[in-house]
Amino acid sequence: MSRDSNYDHHISIFSPQGRLYQMEYAFKAASSSSGLTGVALRGSDSAVVVTQRKVPDRLVVPRSVSHVFNVTPKIGVLATGMIADVKAAVQRMRYEAADFEFKYGYSVPPAVLAKRMADIAQVNTQSASMRPLAVVLLLVGVDEEKGPIVLKVDPAGHFLPFKGTASGAKEQEATNFLEKRVDAIPNYTVDETIRTAIVCLGSVLGSDFKGNEIEVAYVQGKEGKFRCLSEEEIEEHLNAIADDADA
Repeated sequence: MSRDSNYDHHISIFSPQGRLYQMEYAFKAASSSSGLTGVALRGSDSAVVVTQRKVPDRLVVPRSVSHVFNVTPKIGVLATGMIADVKAAVQRMRYEAADFEFKYGYSVPPAVLAKRMADIAQVNTQSASMRPLAVVLLLVGVDEEKGPIVLKVDPAGHFLPFKGTASGAKEQEATNFLEKRVDAIPNYTVDETIRTAIVCLGSVLGSDFKGNEIEVAYVQGKEGKFRCLSEEEIEEHLNAIADDADA
């Protein structure tokens, strides 16, 4: 047993190397507990999230299994991690968004909501009274000044805007895929953004999808609303991807 082993008993105790082991466990749980991989991408006038849909039991209603959620009409989130923590995080996001609109009279900007959720997550690293949520949040929304935006919030309370990012089991592989296209991504149309995100997910997982095996949602334009695609619409994009591959 290493001499650092006793430093993971409490969330607020640093090891001699300056590490918080409980936070490292939270990151590991967020990336591996669900076994899912999520991708978020921001094109020229749209922001897209794509992830797998894994139904754990044939008796479960497939529509009830989701990691993509509406927060406000213009903000959505792809949350990867422990599903109970995911539901708790989404509920808190909705509360914070509603509270902001009640206080100030206008919809919460995506960056403000991301910062608020990051602040809440960071407080959980300071005290042993509540464990951090094992959730990585990929927010997509419409900013009145900047247009569509993608933001990532991690369990430690760190958040940043991205052109494209990923979370979950194959996060690094998906990030490598997106880095090769970083110069082209800001010029993509909404269809190109959706299809690139799907191709990215399929590439890192090494599989072809059916319409009921993935979730796709997007916002488009400064006045656009967050919207999930139906299975039929996803199939159209999958067919278009297949046609491009055969061409």
